[in-house]
Parts: sequence; C-alpha cells; structure tokens
Amino acid sequence: MTQTPEPASTPTSTPAPLHWKLVIDCANPQSQADFWAAALHYEVEDNNALIERLLELGALPREAVVEFHARLAFRDLVAVRHPDDPYDKESGTGLGRRLLFQRVPEAKTTKNRLHLDLHTAAGEREAEVGRLERLGASVLRQVTEPSGQWVVMSDPEGNEFCVH
Repeated sequence: MTQTPEPASTPTSTPAPLHWKLVIDCANPQSQADFWAAALHYEVEDNNALIERLLELGALPREAVVEFHARLAFRDLVAVRHPDDPYDKESGTGLGRRLLFQRVPEAKTTKNRLHLDLHTAAGEREAEVGRLERLGASVLRQVTEPSGQWVVMSDPEGNEFCVH
C-alpha cells in the first residue's frame, strides 16, 4: 500500500517585520545620545518611569542609574528614537527607528563594519556637514566616485558615518 503525501502547509498570512534597533558600543552613552539626537533630529528616550519602578521593586541597583536631562536614566544604556515613531508610554522605549548607545570598557580601535548614511536635501550637504561639525563630528575625507559624492565623518567617539 502506498501512502499519499500530505500537501505542504501554506502560511495564511505574511509574518510581521521584526522590530530592531541599531546598538552602538561607546564610552559615554549620554554624550553619544545627545550628539546623535541632535544630528538626526531624534529624541532621547525618557525611561524615567520604568527606572523608578525598577528601583522601587529592588530590581535595579541605584548605581546603575544616573541623572540625565533632569530625569533618571540607565548609566550604561541610552537610546534615541525618531520623534514620529510609536513608543511604549510606560517604559519610554521606542518601537520604531532607534539607536541604542551601550557603554563598553574597550575603546574603538578599527573601522566600523556598519555605519549610518545621512541623506540631505539636494544642495544641502555642505551646510549639514558644517552643522554636524559644530555638534562635535569631524570630517575624515571627501569622496567623489562615479556612483556619487559624499563626506565621511566621525562622531565624537570616532564612529564613522557618511553624509550624502
């Protein structure tokens, strides 16, 4: 007797895209968050309510917290988010485009394997580069290739990014 194979199951719906954030190692999460919030016109996340709850429950030691922008913040983690994206009102955690800066003990030593590209309006690259320099970024080099022109910069801790 031969068995008839069962038909392969077909998903009835497409899975939702995964939520993600870009995590950047750094020496000072607060200063990196301030730089990138200003650079991208993002907002520094406000985790004050979450931190207060964790402290009250004894789930977070006081030494893991600092005051930042007149509110409690995690000492070793600070995120910035796009101001139009949703966020969890109870924790202050963004649910959209986010950068999370995490304190690590070692210094940056080599070129980034991943970087941000900032895209300006036509004719605005030079002004944007100047604004970013005033925020603490540095120009590393100007690039002109058949595929286009851009400026390679570094943030205050030396992480490379490009301005197109």
